[in-house]
Amino acid sequence: MKTSLVIVPLMLGPAALFAAETDAYRCSLDELTRRVEILHEPGVSVPCEVHYYKDAEMAGEHEVLWRATNEAGYCEARAAELVEKLRGMGWTCWAAGQSAATGETQETDDTETLAPAEEEIEIPDSGG
Repeated sequence: MKTSLVIVPLMLGPAALFAAETDAYRCSLDELTRRVEILHEPGVSVPCEVHYYKDAEMAGEHEVLWRATNEAGYCEARAAELVEKLRGMGWTCWAAGQSAATGETQETDDTETLAPAEEEIEIPDSGG
């Protein structure tokens, strides 16, 4: 039983190990989009990976640009440098959860979605 617990995470791949917490940036230029994501386990800064997505050109694929196992802040610094480089090349970049136009955090109100239905629902008698 212990062997299967060790093998399963290895078979899932490195992305599955880091999927729990992500810091992300989105960048756009004309019709093109780039995403830069920092993946790491919740509550820790290392190990981490910086993933780079070219959504229009390589849908569903990504490159792992950097990894760190010991140095806290390494992935965040590399991702910030890449975002600044993209901005210098004319891309508009923003942190995920912010508006591209203003850079302000977007708040979504899903109260209506979560509110209970106002109509009564009749449950049929099971005859039991």
